[in-house]
Amino acid sequence: MSDASPLADRLNQVLADSYALMALTHSAHWNVEGPGFFALHTAFQAQYEELFTAIDEIAERIRAIGAYAVGGLGNLAEEAGLKEFKAPLSQEAYVAALLEANEKLVNDAAAARDFAGEIHDPESEDLMVGRITLHQKTIWMLKSFLK
Repeated sequence: MSDASPLADRLNQVLADSYALMALTHSAHWNVEGPGFFALHTAFQAQYEELFTAIDEIAERIRAIGAYAVGGLGNLAEEAGLKEFKAPLSQEAYVAALLEANEKLVNDAAAARDFAGEIHDPESEDLMVGRITLHQKTIWMLKSFLK
């Protein structure tokens, strides 16, 4: 595939975003407090566990198109460029931070999806459609909590 490198760059961005979001979500899971603790603790766990599986799928797709997946915590964090937070935060602050990170991930996944469509790679395009769909649902849920 002649366009594997530009596609791999876009998929690596989604990989890095997903890894960073997983770490942020796991931190929120550990540290959230307050009246919504049980619901948020459970929701954050489901989110970071799903992200862990997705990360492997994205990295394996990058390898399948003949490129290499970005790795290393520092490299992933630098590539993702997501805002990190430190505990303690309010429930609302955790949710707002995760909302912002999910929105960035959706934007980067849309760029990868669109490029995959342009170069006629339906498998990568489909993978990104699935990621976007899941994160749009997560965004809806996080926004609903903040209302």
